[in-house]
Amino acid sequence: MLRRSFIKSVLGLGILPVVVKAKSITDAEQTPSILLQHSPVAGFLYYEGENIWPQMKVGDELTLQRELQNRYDAHAIAVYWRQSKLGYVPRRENRTLAQILDRGQILNTQIEQLQSEAGPWGRVEIAVYLEQQSA
Repeated sequence: MLRRSFIKSVLGLGILPVVVKAKSITDAEQTPSILLQHSPVAGFLYYEGENIWPQMKVGDELTLQRELQNRYDAHAIAVYWRQSKLGYVPRRENRTLAQILDRGQILNTQIEQLQSEAGPWGRVEIAVYLEQQSA
């Protein structure tokens, strides 16, 4: 994707690139990623998070999975650590990410912060990055 069309598509979604992060693909090659958002994991208390809490570490890779058939939220995005469902990207913050995922673009997600003393809403904070396509 050309830089100009990428910038237009990002700005057209109403998101502003905040931070550029280099993510290593191989030892010799690096691809920049754009930080899209930080979010807590919604519903952490209701899924597998409490059971796997001791195993999770800051920086661990997470998987975002669209739930197109979710009857409560048309833009629902589930958050997984390995094979375990942690919860969801909060409804008020998921529309843009859902559009990006629906377009087939790559989002890299990782655990940004773990807070054992926080209530279930704030226990896990995630960072979501848009992987730039190399030209």
